[in-house]
Amino acid sequence: MGSARGAGSRLLGFLSDAVARGATEALRALNLGALAGRPIEEIFLGLADYVCPDGGSIDEGIAREAFIETITDLAGAGITDLDGLTADQMQTVFELYATNAIEARLCNDIGAKTITLPSDSREAARVQAQLNDFIRRGVADALTTARAAAAALTPDRVLQFVGRIYEQAFGILQIMGDAEAEGA
Repeated sequence: MGSARGAGSRLLGFLSDAVARGATEALRALNLGALAGRPIEEIFLGLADYVCPDGGSIDEGIAREAFIETITDLAGAGITDLDGLTADQMQTVFELYATNAIEARLCNDIGAKTITLPSDSREAARVQAQLNDFIRRGVADALTTARAAAAALTPDRVLQFVGRIYEQAFGILQIMGDAEAEGA
């Protein structure tokens, strides 16, 4: 998850700058000042190359897919204005990104047959929904714990838990798959 971790770090850095100095200044610092005042989806699309530079590896593709999925999740999370971004909304955006990155990585592992899903499509959809909920709660809990401990919310510190949550989610998915295989 190296590319996803790097992308998460860049996203968190940008969001922190937007909260601290305002969206316009944060965009100017990246030579993206022309995006100031645009709808948040356009701003995030403009940030895509900064947050997740285009590359050819699967890991880079996972990071980019997760970022694009995050853009589609913004409105559903009630985040529509980068100029008025709060610290809580910043955390929500990062939670969405980390959740999407971990889930995309797991889907890649399923495609590579490292993990197998139930053959029944309804059961597979249920497993996916449970996994998404588990990942989102894990990401949210880790961020809340980091804040509650009064630890500096640095990109390195915040991103340390991504690998751990991925491993836990992977383990849960293996257990669910094994249970399905035994029931078949």
